[in-house]
Amino acid sequence: MVSIKEVAKHAGVAISTVSKVLNGYPNISEETKRKVNDAIKELNYIPNSIASALSSKQFGRIALLLDPKRQTQAIDQVFMQYLLGALDKAKELNVEVITVFTSMIIGMDSEEITRYFLSQSISAVIIYGLSKEDRILQKLIEGRNFACVVVDAPIVNARTTSVSIDHEQAQYDVAKKTVADDKCKSILYISGKKDGFVTEQRLRGMKRLTEELKIPMLVRQGDFSELTARNVTLKYAKNKDCVVCASDLMAIGAMNALIDMDIFRPVCGFDGITLMGYVGKQMNTVRQDFYAISSRAVEEVKLLMNGQEGHQVVMPHSVVKMYYKDIIC
Repeated sequence: MVSIKEVAKHAGVAISTVSKVLNGYPNISEETKRKVNDAIKELNYIPNSIASALSSKQFGRIALLLDPKRQTQAIDQVFMQYLLGALDKAKELNVEVITVFTSMIIGMDSEEITRYFLSQSISAVIIYGLSKEDRILQKLIEGRNFACVVVDAPIVNARTTSVSIDHEQAQYDVAKKTVADDKCKSILYISGKKDGFVTEQRLRGMKRLTEELKIPMLVRQGDFSELTARNVTLKYAKNKDCVVCASDLMAIGAMNALIDMDIFRPVCGFDGITLMGYVGKQMNTVRQDFYAISSRAVEEVKLLMNGQEGHQVVMPHSVVKMYYKDIIC
């Protein structure tokens, strides 16, 4: 077995420097980290702590990788449903899960994250809300050192399964119902974050619908923000027949802006969060079962750990109108 001394010699640094790189110490130059990581890779060095984890009975943990900073108080419901779905299914399957927040691995490259996960006896990861700009996590997935399930990202390989609803079709469905109900001739579409996989998929659904109906659509970015959607609505909604939003939170911002403007425009959202029912106006939305999605993600990652190849899993969705009386029952 390769020793840390051999890694230090190969990299041309001190043993203490190798140790600092392995343990994520600050104030280590990028050039030094590169030399050490290259030596580790070339020599296939496995630190004692990781080697011990690999040989222990504890190895086999599933990490739930979440970024709570991307949530707001208004959609904590989504975050909690993801957690509950995963924890309940893990208990049923008798597997151990741990929660890892992205803040815990910020600043690490994919190799450092790999070593960190292995040191925590993690052999599988469920990643929630992966964006197109998360290059480091995408590289981690491509490395195939872990069984991975990505929720709401269309990434599949031999060791990676994708679990999500059909966002394109769901956006098409809810917008079509809203347009048809009110005979709309023009649409203001408030999209999500520009680097989001779901943003891209939902926008495709809107483009398909407007091309089929041959009606104009103005697209503005809302960043999944209630405030941003409110401001977009104040600026552009007066000259449009309806407002389609890529999230319920943005739909709430849009509806409240319309109320303040004292004009009516039909508004629809996406997600089916409970808060939609308290706005005072009934709105169409896409209901997705976050609990079931997360539960299925645990099932799928367990199958990957048992040798099954990755694939695409499409979960069901429905178009509903949120009623106050339904959410207080």
